Amino acid sequence: MPFALLLLGLAVFAQGTSEFMLSGLVPDIARDLGVSVPAAGALTSAFAAGMVVGAPLVAGLARRWPRRGALLAFLVVFLTVHVIGALTGSFAVLLATRVVGALANAGFLAVALVAAVGMVPSDAKGRATSTLLGGVTLACVAGVPAGAVLGELWGWRAAFWAVALVSLPALFAVARSVPGGAAEGAPPALRGELRSLRDPRLLVTLLLGALVNGATFCTFTYLAPLVTEATGLGRAWVPGVLALFGAGAFLGVTAAGRFADRRPVPVLVGGGLALGAGWCALALAAGHPAPALALVFAQGALSFGVGSTLIARALYAAQGAPTLAGGFATAAFNVGAALGPWAGGVVIGEGLGYRAPVWVSAGLVALAFLVAGVTGRRREGAVVRETLRR
Repeated sequence: MPFALLLLGLAVFAQGTSEFMLSGLVPDIARDLGVSVPAAGALTSAFAAGMVVGAPLVAGLARRWPRRGALLAFLVVFLTVHVIGALTGSFAVLLATRVVGALANAGFLAVALVAAVGMVPSDAKGRATSTLLGGVTLACVAGVPAGAVLGELWGWRAAFWAVALVSLPALFAVARSVPGGAAEGAPPALRGELRSLRDPRLLVTLLLGALVNGATFCTFTYLAPLVTEATGLGRAWVPGVLALFGAGAFLGVTAAGRFADRRPVPVLVGGGLALGAGWCALALAAGHPAPALALVFAQGALSFGVGSTLIARALYAAQGAPTLAGGFATAAFNVGAALGPWAGGVVIGEGLGYRAPVWVSAGLVALAFLVAGVTGRRREGAVVRETLRR
């Protein structure tokens, strides 16, 4: 993999830490700012909503910008809003900084995905995607637990300062190592790219990605209270449990990167079935520490393995939209990241307990299989009808 691609992964690490670190900070933010736990969990949904809106919008605006300049601008905005978030005492201001930070993150990731697949051969998009998303999984392994530790020692604001500091070396790395030009040649017409994004195969892939990612975030956002309330472990266990999930995620992305280009169907079908079964098992075993911890690791691997493979398949399906594909893939997956925590907060708010989001995750994966089955049968029917006409 090109060295510049690894440096893009460093920046994604900083941004992934910011997106995921609230999983260990939600209870502290709720206490400090005087809001409920579901309301604090909505900070994750707000970030994801900003990603949903920002990814396609910013990808469209930045399609003719020099890639290095665009990436640097997004990183500067991202760093600035984290400084503001660390200083504010207002939940409304913190919520606003999450949305603006998400817009910057969305723009960065949309441009970075396009840049990443442009650095590798046309049949290696899965490996390029997994390398870039390796920054996200490393955020789960190291960044999110470190944020939880900082939050435990010095308060949740320390985690925001840490993200701002980690963004600085990423800023210099991108400035020095990422090629400064735009894509080779003039980009395709915007109308043509948008037309190609209506491909039914692409739309189904994006919908499946949204459902799988929604399942991931529905449980991950409330993993800290699940561990302390349902599993009965102390608060000191939270960083370790988050790291365990992240270690599984890193393993899943790494393994999926080896097969996403050549054998995606076994990864998606076998991994998806195991993922749904795993959420059910975690909901049932959450009260027992040993199996719960093992399942947290397994679900991290399966969630990110299946999710990264779906991103790669979306990029393959959107070859007619080379500058917008990354933005729409980012948006679709963050639809799930927005709806998942919201759905988890709803069932918690109804008094169903902290295992309830895990059952919602299982239901979202089951819905993904239902969608895949229905659309698959329709596609087969269309092929048969076309054959009969001939």
